[in-house]
Amino acid sequence: MRRITHPLLVLVAIVFLIEAWLWRRLEPVVESIVAWFPLRAVKARIAALIRKLPPAATLIVFAVPVVVLFPLKLVGLWLLANKYWFAAGTILILAKLVGVAVTAFVFEATRPKLLQMAWFRWIYERVLIGLDWAHRLVAPIRERLRRLIRLFRSEQSGRVLRLLWRIRRRMNRERKAARRALSASATSAVRTAPTP
Repeated sequence: MRRITHPLLVLVAIVFLIEAWLWRRLEPVVESIVAWFPLRAVKARIAALIRKLPPAATLIVFAVPVVVLFPLKLVGLWLLANKYWFAAGTILILAKLVGVAVTAFVFEATRPKLLQMAWFRWIYERVLIGLDWAHRLVAPIRERLRRLIRLFRSEQSGRVLRLLWRIRRRMNRERKAARRALSASATSAVRTAPTP
């Protein structure tokens, strides 16, 4: 059972880490885009409004990006269903990136209020624990990949490639020998079979 569940858990951990990475990388991008808008008074009013809101109402503000981007995701799914692969992929990826970025930005603005709710704090702590678990699960795989990349980048890469080439040739020779042996045994079985 572990042979089946471990790769699935690693896949879940990798997806979780990608989401966290996008969250960290895209939040400053959205902050800089929002800083470009010359509506400082509007932004200050919105921030003040968020500070005045009770925690439950702040949760609604946190959910706004999801609701706003939902129709865009539906358009992407419709395009996918009608076999407009490139347009669908572009829209879905764009919606995902914008959604994560805006949600990260809004979450940073609303986090103090949201963490006042006990159930939200509990979920937030579980997400942090899950993030730590994902890092621990993926760390050995990441280290193996780094070692492999180092082997191919170093001056020993020629030696590694020659070794891999020798292993490949040996495997091909053994495969051909096994096919010949199988074919020879099948041919001798046909010759020795009694004819009616």
